[in-house]
Amino acid sequence: MAQFDFMGKAKVFGLISAVLFVGSILAMATLGLRPGIDFTGGLQLTLLYPAGTAVSAQSVRAYVAQILGARAASAPYYVQTITAERDAPGTGRVSLPGVVVTVRTEDKALAEELRKALLAPAPESGLPRPAEHSLTEIGAQVSREIVNRAWQAILVALAAMLVYIAVRFRLRYGVAAVLALVHDVVLTLGVFSVFRLEINLPVIAALLTVVGYSINDTIVVFDRIRENLRASKKASLWDVINRSINQTLTRTLNTSSTTLLPIAVLLAVAGIALREFTVAMACGVIFGTYSSIFIASPILYAWTRAAERLRAR
Repeated sequence: MAQFDFMGKAKVFGLISAVLFVGSILAMATLGLRPGIDFTGGLQLTLLYPAGTAVSAQSVRAYVAQILGARAASAPYYVQTITAERDAPGTGRVSLPGVVVTVRTEDKALAEELRKALLAPAPESGLPRPAEHSLTEIGAQVSREIVNRAWQAILVALAAMLVYIAVRFRLRYGVAAVLALVHDVVLTLGVFSVFRLEINLPVIAALLTVVGYSINDTIVVFDRIRENLRASKKASLWDVINRSINQTLTRTLNTSSTTLLPIAVLLAVAGIALREFTVAMACGVIFGTYSSIFIASPILYAWTRAAERLRAR
């Protein structure tokens, strides 16, 4: 198999990564992230209507706006359409159209008013009565606790990986791997910011999963670099890194492609319920594979060369 000069392209891909990294930060700073109800607190009402009923998100949104009136400014809301499968006697499985109404408010009276209005809509609204419904309420104190625990989980995971790799390899390997992980997480959050996708607890779980996936891929490359350095003591670090990446490339691509296949299927069939989770997983796998080759290894090379020049002085 032809040997690709990965290190020779490191500056080009490094520039691309820098542009994407800065762009993601700017997107988060200007557009912001869209936190889900898990992180903001509020009311989430799921309504399922009888089979064959025509219900649009626009009609439900207009009715909610009418109910909230001037209070909509202090209680932001959004409406998403869903479909649920149910078993019906004598007819087999039927599809029930539905909507998920999410309102970010701590006003219990407002939440109860909205619930009653949607369960028994006014005739002029044109909305039918729902066949099924479920209600989820999350308080602000619980939301703050969830936010704190989510960030703690991510930071603890990064710190633990840094310590492990520093002990298992060397400090420079650990720093390079963690910087690659930060790159993956920031780019994934940038995608969520640009496309206005919701950040919820499944997304945090996906980010932690991606952190573990990406670090595993990076360690495979680093382990091969270390082995080749021991076997070829006279070879330059540039050549060793290039050879190591080429030797692990097939394994990296096979692992990534087989991981992406079920994620793609989940994204296609799971619908809106798991959309953010699958998007986060897909972005993480793609960015993690990319950073293991074009971010972590060049950082390791740059650190090693800088240390050698410092010792020479």
